[in-house]
Amino acid sequence: MTTFLTHALVLVGAFFALVAAIGLLRMPDLLMRMHAATKAGTLGASLLLLAVAVSFGDSGVTVRALAAIVFLFLTAPVAAHVIGRSAYYAGRVKLWHGTLVDELQERRGHRNDSPRPVRPNSRPHHSVPHSTQPETKHS
Repeated sequence: MTTFLTHALVLVGAFFALVAAIGLLRMPDLLMRMHAATKAGTLGASLLLLAVAVSFGDSGVTVRALAAIVFLFLTAPVAAHVIGRSAYYAGRVKLWHGTLVDELQERRGHRNDSPRPVRPNSRPHHSVPHSTQPETKHS
């Protein structure tokens, strides 16, 4: 039974990894590629890690595999979202011609056009207290 379950998890995990790879090749723009790679890739890697945990049957391996799965599910989608949003705001993303709604278009202009607010009572970054400046010796 364990062997069958391990083989099934490996096959389904490999299928989702293949779907992620095909999504990287077939999707028309960066944001769609990142979505395909993140969702299917995370699921595929998680199923493969679960197959490892089932195959070994050791509690130490199982705990490590489950910790890695939780880490993947918490970090991969967030990282892809932040990278995609940064690329969009930097103007590095050309959206697909079939994109109907661009919800960030209004915020894009506001974010780049407004200067950064300056906190009151804050020193500029380039100022260094006099006591930490190196002393120069005059000959």
